[in-house]
Amino acid sequence: MTQTTEYTVTGMTCGHCESAVRTEVSKIAGVETVAVDAASGSLVIGSTAPLSDVDVLAAVDEAGYEAARA
Repeated sequence: MTQTTEYTVTGMTCGHCESAVRTEVSKIAGVETVAVDAASGSLVIGSTAPLSDVDVLAAVDEAGYEAARA
C-alpha cells in the first residue's frame, strides 16, 4: 500500500529545480513516486513505508532548497 506525504519546498523557480529535488528525493529507500511543482512549491512523495522527515529534508537540502512538512 502506497503512503502519500506532502511537503512545501521554497526557492524553486523552474523545471531544473523540480528535477534536482526529484532526483535527490528518489534516492530515499522506499520512495515509489515523486511529484514536484515549482509554481506551487509542492512536493508529494508516494512511498511503501513511512518516511523520515529528516531524510526528506536532507534530500531537499542536498538539491539546494528548503522544505517543510505540509
